[in-house]
Amino acid sequence: MLLSQVLRCFGHSVAPMPTEHREPAGVTVVIPCRNEAEALPVVLAALPAGYQPIVVDNGSTDDTAAVAAGHGALVVVEPRPGYGSAVQAGIAAARTELVAVLDGDGSMDPGELPLLVAEIRAGADLAVGRRRPVSGGIWPWHTRLGNRVVARRLRRRYGLPVHDIGAMRVADRQRLESLGRLHDRFGYPLELLVRAAAAHWDVREVDISYRARAGGRSKVSGSARGSLRATRDFLAVLR
Repeated sequence: MLLSQVLRCFGHSVAPMPTEHREPAGVTVVIPCRNEAEALPVVLAALPAGYQPIVVDNGSTDDTAAVAAGHGALVVVEPRPGYGSAVQAGIAAARTELVAVLDGDGSMDPGELPLLVAEIRAGADLAVGRRRPVSGGIWPWHTRLGNRVVARRLRRRYGLPVHDIGAMRVADRQRLESLGRLHDRFGYPLELLVRAAAAHWDVREVDISYRARAGGRSKVSGSARGSLRATRDFLAVLR
């Protein structure tokens, strides 16, 4: 006879077994990647102690998956193309209370993630990084200008106190999932902010360092095609 049946025989109630393993104190770092084998070792080595990396391989043709696994990251393969698809696949694979999202190119310092986590612990629903270049020539003028225009619209139209739509952010995993499916491509960070505003989330912005890539080539600013795709996705979200 099972233990639960024995307990019921003696009038004891039995709590249902949890449906998933959840680590309330932990932080999972989702790192969406496409051909970031060169930069990943730098990113993974800089993660704070206890932060658990999930690298989402989104159609890489280099050794991204092997490099990630070799440095202790859980590797998730997302066959659907797009930054948003990769991020959402990583969030779905996470089991911790909090989820952080970080680019795999080394342009942002993983060691600054606790600054954003502290805002969530203090009551924020979503903490986002505002990139501050550490030196000149890092942030191309056309992407910087486009970012500024979009951020201004977010402030005026949605009342969000943000000046960037960068790729470092932290939120409660279940709250993120409550927003439903978001944009599958470059429009994901923007739609996340729009949905957060509609849900009346407390969104807080934190200054973070922005530096040159540790390797590889940018999918957005690295080519005119990438910039055009990002602009198209942004406009689709804001229409």
